[in-house]
Parts: sequence; C-alpha cells; structure tokens
Amino acid sequence: MVEEISGMRESLRSKKAGTGSMSEPKVSVVMPVYNAWRFIDQSIRSILSQTFADFEFVILDDSSTDGSVEISRAWARQDDRIRVFENKARLGHSATSNLAVSLARGKYVARMDADDVSHPERLDSQWQVLSRSADIVLVGTLADGIDAEGKQVRPRDRWRIIRRSSFAPFPHGSIIFRKEVFDAVCGYRGSGTRVGDQDLYHRMARKGRMMTLPEALYHYRYHLENSTLQRVPTSFETRSSALSTDSLYAEGAMRLWAGRPPGILERFRAEDFAWNSEGLRTAILASWGNANPASLRAFMRSGVRLRDRLAGMWIKDGLAYDWRCGE
Repeated sequence: MVEEISGMRESLRSKKAGTGSMSEPKVSVVMPVYNAWRFIDQSIRSILSQTFADFEFVILDDSSTDGSVEISRAWARQDDRIRVFENKARLGHSATSNLAVSLARGKYVARMDADDVSHPERLDSQWQVLSRSADIVLVGTLADGIDAEGKQVRPRDRWRIIRRSSFAPFPHGSIIFRKEVFDAVCGYRGSGTRVGDQDLYHRMARKGRMMTLPEALYHYRYHLENSTLQRVPTSFETRSSALSTDSLYAEGAMRLWAGRPPGILERFRAEDFAWNSEGLRTAILASWGNANPASLRAFMRSGVRLRDRLAGMWIKDGLAYDWRCGE
C-alpha cells in the first residue's frame, strides 16, 4: 500500500515538476532520505554533477519532518532526471531502501546516501567495470572521510583491499550493482532502523564477483546524526562476538572522526564482547580516545596514511580488485 501511495504522489507531482523521459536509463541512482536537510543539497548536487549522464535519480523520502522532501522537490523542478517519492508513514531504512530499488528503471542501480558526497567520475568509473563482464555483480569504491563541514578528516585506505575481512572495504553508499541479482537475493534483510549491507554483500557474492575501485570516488561523512550511531545489530552481525566488536569499533570511529570522544568504553565493559586481540585493541583505543581524542585522531590518521602508501606498492589506481568476503 505504501508503494502505491508513494507512486501516486510522485506521479501527481510529475505533472508539475517533470520526472524525465520514460525510456530506460543505463543507471538508476537511489537515495533513501530521512531528516537529512543539513547535507542533502550537497549529496544531490554531487550526483547531478556526474560525468556519466545517462541516469535517473530516485529519491525516496521516509516521512522526513525537517523539510528534506521539500528540498528534493525543489531539485526535481530543476532537473527532470530526478523522481521524488515519499512514504506516507515511516518504514525504516531497510524497507525504504528495498522500495527505492523497486522503483528503479535501470538494470544497474547505484546507491547514494543523503549525507555523503560522490566524486564527479564515480558513476562512470563504476559503470565501466560493472558493464564489461556479466560475472561482476557489484562494484564499490574506496572513500575518504569528511566531517560535518566537508573537511577531509580521514584519508583513503588501500590497505583495506589487501586485508582479508568479512567486512567490505567500501562504504555502503558507494556501491553500484545489478538489479536482477539484488532481486534474486531478496534485497536487504536488516533491521528497521538500518540497512543490513554486509548481509546483502555476502548473499550477492554467491552470485558473482564483487569488485573494489581503489580511488577515493566517494566522500563518507562522519557526523553525530549518522545512522551508524542509532543502529540495531542485524542478525548477520550477531553471528560472532568478533563481528559485534567490529560493529562497536565502527560506532566509536564514527564519533572520533566526527571530532568527539568514541564514547563506547562503558558499553564495551557492560556487554559480552570477546576479550581477544581485537577486543583488547578496541578497549585500549576507546580509553585513549576518551582521555585525548585529538591525539588519537592524529595517531590513527598517520597510521592510515602509512599503510595506504604501503598498499600502493600492490594496489594501483585505474584497476578493479576482487573482494573475496574474507573467505
């Protein structure tokens, strides 16, 4: 019912604002939105500034209360590639993300998050890789980190391509994938408040190759309103204590790169996390970050730059690299 209401509302608006040609675009960019007024202008502008122009831009607002949908509508009146939909009632991130993909007309779907920024060559670079081989089902790109003001706070990290990990080296908002494969694995299965992106990747990886571009073609924003800080662990993430520790580490990192102390030490002590090497490292960094977050940020920034340079001996720009899901 929500899908029908959303479609009807968008269709009515299209008579006034226009929603572009009905011909099938090569790529559909989908962007779920919830209360993103602070950053949504920059996110939309970065997509409309892509060197790859054959796309539609599906924006699905999940009943925002801060004026985000009005901002989206204003952009739609300026560019007929934008199609704006709105949920009558809030569905949550996973359901809204699935609905957004279902509204896409293209055979390739690119994800965009409403608080991040895409490099102008992002879509072109990813489409070139994804479209050249039928066994490639998803392409992500490395990112650097920016703060709420758009200042770079964390450099890219090519070491993440070399490292064996169950967590993808690319941010969720940077991915482009084959819609038919997404549908075949039944899309997102995460909680109502956050997308189960890692779970999706592992299911899609059974259908084909997952590739990573080493260039920082995506700018991931660290800020205190990010959904990472309001998340509920998905069933995939609770399969092992190691993944739970990584999840908590990610929450602390979000606060740290946003300019605040990690704020996870008490949760780490209170919950049943594994006291292995990863758990001990997380506890030490959390203690350090609470005492002096600026020095920890400087230390971690230097470490990322160093290992990125070392990884550059094997990982070169202009190539795409397989992610083997830590298997």
